[in-house]
Formats: sequence, C-alpha cells, structure tokens
Amino acid sequence: MPSVSLCTGSVIVIMGVSGSGKSTIGHMLAEVMECSFLDADDFHPTSNKEKMHKGIPLSEEDRIPWLETLRDTLRERLLDGKNVVLGCSALQKHYREILRSADPNYRSGSFSSSVKFVLLNVEAKVLAARLQTRAAEGKHFMPPSLLQSQLELLQVDEVEGIWKVDASLSPQAIVGNIQALILQSKVTGELILFFVMRRITMGH
Repeated sequence: MPSVSLCTGSVIVIMGVSGSGKSTIGHMLAEVMECSFLDADDFHPTSNKEKMHKGIPLSEEDRIPWLETLRDTLRERLLDGKNVVLGCSALQKHYREILRSADPNYRSGSFSSSVKFVLLNVEAKVLAARLQTRAAEGKHFMPPSLLQSQLELLQVDEVEGIWKVDASLSPQAIVGNIQALILQSKVTGELILFFVMRRITMGH
C-alpha cells in the first residue's frame, strides 16, 4: 500500500505566456488570499535569463531543471501546510505535471492535485503591445520577439481541468473571477466529500 503524506496546503499557479499579467495578478491574488507569491522567473538560473534576453528560446534541457526546482520549493510549502500563489508560464502539459507532482500524493495523469492552474487568456495583439511597452521601460528580460515561440508552445488539454479567465479585463476583475472559481471548487469539493461520507455511513 503506497504511503500517504499529510498535505494541507494548496498552490494556485497563474499561468500563461509572457505579457499575460502573471506577476501582477499573482501578487494581487496572494494579497487577498493572505499568502505568499512566488515568481517562477526568479528561479531561472542566469544562463536561462541570458538566453531569453538574447531572444533565444529555452530548450527542454533549460526548462526541466528549472521546473524541478519549482516543484521542490512548492512541495516544502505544501508539507508545511502553507498556501502559495505561483506565477509561471507552465505552457505545456508535461511541464504542469512536474508542478502537480509537488503534491506528494499526486498520481501522474490523474490531474487531481493540491496544485491548481489558472490560464490568463489574452489575444496575441494585446500581448504584443504589452511586451513592447514593458521592453521600452526596461522592466523585463523577455524580449517581444519570443512571444510567437511561447504562443506556439502553449498547450492546454481540456481534461486537465485548467481554469481560464479573460485577462483583458481589469486586474481587479480578473482577481475577482479567480476567487469565484476557487470558491466554486471548494464548494464542489465539500459537496462531493459530504455525499461520499453519507454513502459510507449509510453503508454501515
């Protein structure tokens, strides 16, 4: 029988391509949830940042160790019973599976994890305009030229149950919509638990 670790924390990953607003929304959501915010960009080694600054897309060899570092960091927080908001591109399914496995009880391919994902949906032209502004202000190491490669890399499978929000709205509206999704998920989870316990009780 597999061992089960007590995992009482939770992680909300704000995902999407560069320019979708992950850091802004992540910070705001963490504030209203009264928990910490982690920016995945801060975990990139210098070599990765230098490649992106030069407009060179990251390879799998660049991304996987970075994602594994994030996974290990999240697992520590989960086992400590802490809630965390993470801003991370998490563009492909197998990248998200690495992050889901931060939950020590996660079964690969089940998509049932203490790590949940919210995709910030924005049109490409809006993203391009945001990145141009950010580049002109010197606020980020990701150049606008890498946007297309990120859009091509983005892969979302409906079976994963990823929450999607319209990120062209105001930041306050986006955070409000995410809060509503989290609340709805909690209510649904509590109802399922209630009926399962009721069936078990009636079975006795």
